[in-house]
Amino acid sequence: MTERQTGRRRAQAPEIPALPGVDARLSRTLEVRDHTGTPRRWHLLDSVPWLAERGIAPRGTLLAVHGNPTYSFLFRSLIREDIPWRVIAVDQLDMGWSERTGVTRRYQDRITDLSLLTDALSLRGPVVTVGHDWGGLISSGWALDNRHDLAGMILTNTGVHQEIEEALPKALQLASAPGFRTASTSLTDAFLRTTLALSSPPLPKEVQDAYLAPYRGRSRRLGIDQFVADIPAAADHPSRATLERVAQGLTELHVPTLMAWGPRDITFSDRFLRDLLTRVPHADVHRFEGASHLVWEDADVAGLVADWLRARFGDAEEPLDPAASTAWTPVSAAAEPAPGRHVGEPIARLAADPRHAHSPAVVEMDGGDGEPREISWSLLNRRVDDIAAGLLGHGVRPGDRVSVLITPGADLTAVLYACLRIGAVAVIADAGLGVAGLSRAVIGSHPDWIIAIPKALAAARALGWPGRRISVEQLPTLDRTAFGVETSIAQLARSGSLMRDLGAPLEASWPDPEDDAAILFTSGSTGPAKGAVYTHRQMSAMFTAVGDTLQLDPERGLVAGFAPFALLGPALGAPTVVPDMDITRPGELTASALADAIAALGEPAVFTAPAALRNILDTAKDLDEHGRAALASAASFFSAGAPIPAHLLRGLRDLMPHARALTPYGMTECLAVAAIDLEGIEAAGEGSGVCVGTPVPRVQVAIAAMDAEGRTTGEITTAPGVTGEVLIRAPHVRDRYLMLWGTTHASMRFAGWHASGDVGHLDEAGRLWIEGRAAHVLATAAGLLTPVQVEEAAESVPTVRRAGAAVVGPRGTQQIVVILETEDGYRPGKAGKPRAAETSLQEAVRRAVRDRTGAEVVAVFTTRALPTDIRHNSKIDRAALSRWAGQTLRGERADSL
Repeated sequence: MTERQTGRRRAQAPEIPALPGVDARLSRTLEVRDHTGTPRRWHLLDSVPWLAERGIAPRGTLLAVHGNPTYSFLFRSLIREDIPWRVIAVDQLDMGWSERTGVTRRYQDRITDLSLLTDALSLRGPVVTVGHDWGGLISSGWALDNRHDLAGMILTNTGVHQEIEEALPKALQLASAPGFRTASTSLTDAFLRTTLALSSPPLPKEVQDAYLAPYRGRSRRLGIDQFVADIPAAADHPSRATLERVAQGLTELHVPTLMAWGPRDITFSDRFLRDLLTRVPHADVHRFEGASHLVWEDADVAGLVADWLRARFGDAEEPLDPAASTAWTPVSAAAEPAPGRHVGEPIARLAADPRHAHSPAVVEMDGGDGEPREISWSLLNRRVDDIAAGLLGHGVRPGDRVSVLITPGADLTAVLYACLRIGAVAVIADAGLGVAGLSRAVIGSHPDWIIAIPKALAAARALGWPGRRISVEQLPTLDRTAFGVETSIAQLARSGSLMRDLGAPLEASWPDPEDDAAILFTSGSTGPAKGAVYTHRQMSAMFTAVGDTLQLDPERGLVAGFAPFALLGPALGAPTVVPDMDITRPGELTASALADAIAALGEPAVFTAPAALRNILDTAKDLDEHGRAALASAASFFSAGAPIPAHLLRGLRDLMPHARALTPYGMTECLAVAAIDLEGIEAAGEGSGVCVGTPVPRVQVAIAAMDAEGRTTGEITTAPGVTGEVLIRAPHVRDRYLMLWGTTHASMRFAGWHASGDVGHLDEAGRLWIEGRAAHVLATAAGLLTPVQVEEAAESVPTVRRAGAAVVGPRGTQQIVVILETEDGYRPGKAGKPRAAETSLQEAVRRAVRDRTGAEVVAVFTTRALPTDIRHNSKIDRAALSRWAGQTLRGERADSL
């Protein structure tokens, strides 16, 4: 090896321009013999000078290998204070600023060339490889050939295998097509520019120019052409054997592995991620929703890497021991355990009890003839066992993920509990997420099976959802073929029933308590919906917590005005009915539909989404005598999903005079955290935020204090009056987030606690007050405020129906903007474009906020409807408000919210 300093060869190398975000001192060229024995000039980024300048002794080396058509510039973000590792990011030969050799290089040649380079650098372990695109294949090959130095792997949007019978992704089919490949890759820079254009939002011009710089001119783009030509799709391709060797070899590498993925990649889609996970099942995974092929540009992958390296290999002062790396310790393990029982056990118990066997378990409001249809506990239990046996007979196995896309009712209930009975993992993402949100959830959960109604099967076919497909009802042959359906639940239930009638028992032991039971998707109110993974133990504890809070039993059923809660009743031994409503719009539940559902059960508990409260009150005038009597018979009323103002609960007194009005506080990650009734709310009085009561049994709540800029500190307290992020410990806290390693890590950064993302405080009586989301706190020059403080003050103005607080500017000097719904201007439906409020209203709101909080409001707008989450129709999307306000106050064009 000879370092390139002076002489004839150096003059042949192009001058490297200044690159944004890259310290020129880290740019290095050196000469190393390649696989042919010829000296070749490599260019790379090496962070040794940067580390030395800061006195940092590197923990090891990150060997970063780019793909096509990028170069080492892709990994510039890895050089940062919280990554005390040496970073060596190479430009592969014929790429970036490395030498153009004129030699055709195959996959194995590139692996060998990289090994020769690291030998010349005297690179020794611990090494963590970092690969993207083709660099993932090459770095994996290096890892296999240098496993004595390997400590871990990081793979991003890559693929190490392509089945012979599988079609290449359409983008690669086009790029590799004869007559088009060379024209797009080397004759022009179309392939490169198309790759750069995939990012959203668009890459800054200086970044695009940096990627284009080493590829100016046809002769400098020949490496791009070669890479495309070397895709080993066919069995006789020269690189096919190497691909097979590496793909198989990965199954033998048991080192800490991180996979960071941009799901919108049109080339390396989630099917390549699924393949990787079959080969490296122990890998930590984080999917950055919204990110595309250049995930390093679209998301903070380097921040994720920093956290992962620290979690897997320790801090700088700790000995580096990859073998000591451990899996998550779930929050539930630190909590008081709940009574253990199998999920769904009450169904079988009530079916065997003569007192309840023939009483209703599920009531469907439209039984086909306009009349309610009742399904008894005995029939439900039989149906669950029949379907369970049929699923096993068809090949569904414990641990398989089953996306259940069925309208709430008897079919959904039976399929869900059949899956839980045999140990299949139920994926629950309801239609309330909207088409786009539901599609992201299904694809992101990587289901093995989809069990769905025709509408969802059509979406699965059109949108390319993965998983073998099963319909609910038997479909005509043409429909089965069109949807790619293998069988139906009706058919499986018949075959399962026949097997059991012939004396074959349901050969399935109850799942282990620590096995995954279900993946429940969040509402998506604070970003893309997340999959909360529950084990059987955690799910059983969750059912117990909800049952204890709502006091449900076989004599006291549940009217589920919020679709996901329809699944809870049977597990709690409570008959359940869903009102006649659009489950995707829970806020449009009418008083009449609710009254009909209550009448079907007698004196039930009623659960609705918070947004439904207003509509129930608004439509109460349409009730007839029987409807009013039905509502008056409700024994209790519950609403959760967002804090409930006391005046709404008071408004229900005329409609439900005998019902106890309870508002539990919880979330998908931990249903039932705290609870309070109307009397408790009135006893708590006025305060900062919404009082949600005291913790339910076996739940502990604490506060992670915040600094002046709204960032949580390491101080955990239960002292009254301290505002900060709400921490939760309970036996029913979810196990983890699905394929969101970084999000799981952040939510568990306080050992033994789940960081909820809500902000609030405890009072002297131990009651919890919720003041908004931690991400939405207002770090103003006047001090730290929570959004609910501002919103409650604005809503005290008589003509204001609802208020949303937004902020503009940097933390510490943020300015407050308030956007209102008014009583006269409110129109249900999609959010509209805000307009400046009338002067008198602006002044009234400013004065109310100033008097209550001491803060100044810089602008007040009105809109026909504030943006809310899709599922609850109640949580205000404050992030959308802030984006709109920032654009507007900067003089930029801002459309509807």
